[in-house]
Amino acid sequence: MVRVKPFAAVRPPKDVVTEVSCPPYDVLSSEEAKKMAGEKSLLHITKPEIDFSPILDEKDPKVYEEAVKNFKDWQSRGWLRQDGKECYYVYAQTMEGRTQYGLVLCAHTDDYVNGTIKRHELTRKEKEDDRMVHIRIQNANIEPVFFAYKDNAELDKIVSAKVKEEPEYKFTDENGFSHSFWVIDDDVTIRRITELFTSKVEAFYVADGHHRTAAAARVGAEKKAQNPDHKGTEEYNYFMAVCFPESQLKILDYNRVVKDLNGLSPEQFIQALRKDFDVKEEGTAEFRPRHLHEFSMYLGGKWYSLEAKPGRFDDKDPIGVLDVTVLSNLVFDKILGIKDLRTDKRIDFVGGIRGLGELSRRVDSGEMKVAFALYPVSMEQLIAIADSGKIMPPKTTWFEPKLRSGLAIHKLA
Repeated sequence: MVRVKPFAAVRPPKDVVTEVSCPPYDVLSSEEAKKMAGEKSLLHITKPEIDFSPILDEKDPKVYEEAVKNFKDWQSRGWLRQDGKECYYVYAQTMEGRTQYGLVLCAHTDDYVNGTIKRHELTRKEKEDDRMVHIRIQNANIEPVFFAYKDNAELDKIVSAKVKEEPEYKFTDENGFSHSFWVIDDDVTIRRITELFTSKVEAFYVADGHHRTAAAARVGAEKKAQNPDHKGTEEYNYFMAVCFPESQLKILDYNRVVKDLNGLSPEQFIQALRKDFDVKEEGTAEFRPRHLHEFSMYLGGKWYSLEAKPGRFDDKDPIGVLDVTVLSNLVFDKILGIKDLRTDKRIDFVGGIRGLGELSRRVDSGEMKVAFALYPVSMEQLIAIADSGKIMPPKTTWFEPKLRSGLAIHKLA
């Protein structure tokens, strides 16, 4: 079972929450963040390179120093204040009429080490190292990670009762997504939430934030080694997460664009595809895949449907059945010569939130030669893969909306 605890969040007063809160650090470039950041924005803490002109490299020591200075400054100015007691929190996000309700809590670093917090992606050491530095220098989890857990009726009931009350925060962001936030501060409910997670919830599944999760676990281990009086109950053993029931989450498609056809003409490329796919021209209107193992392709101003032929994938293998695996094996590797999706510069990835129009735009501009849209992975597939201990291919899942940064911060001491 998972281990959780409430925490005394550092968070903005109601009257400045819309000015402080911001998108997560990894969805904006430094240039975009500099344009977006107002005076009170948390971006000055999560992307402090924007405070320099010209913008500095995000790993410059001066940037890390600026992050620490700004975090202290935001607290001294009252733009961030710490709650007087340990609480749980409910965070709701609404996008296109669909709302998901997450519990904001602290998860245990050891649960990541022992596999109770399950991942489905590989991490890169350099990104882990960077996130580790940020946690270490601030002695805090400035941004939460995004977890899923298997539905629990009593936890749902607790959350449903809470959200009938007036929220602490409620606002709409620059993308038109709604965010609401409630504080659970009564001791009886706090104890029951802890009991339910620790007795009924067998695992957390990392939906978004693999690098932050791994970095938090490493910082916890580091602090444990440095403390000769370590007891296991210290705050540094925990890190902040927003945890959603799996049934409320929806994974969007994560699509691909490629710069060239590996020396083939469009006609030769389509002919090569026909060996493993039933290829059908769909015209100039956007065409979206309708089911597993159907892909859409944009090439030469036209959309095509590609249906993988029987026997070209393994339905009994949780990785082999994924459309990202099918496309990688039968198109990128076999025809286009792209062996490593993590490092090959000929391929790029486009989150489904940007729509199919972004795929055609990048091809029509001449930047890319061909684009592929995939049918989204399901939560059931993600959980099955995580439970099996296997790892998804890179850039498989896209969750939206992203967690808003600045609604809660967890101090490690």
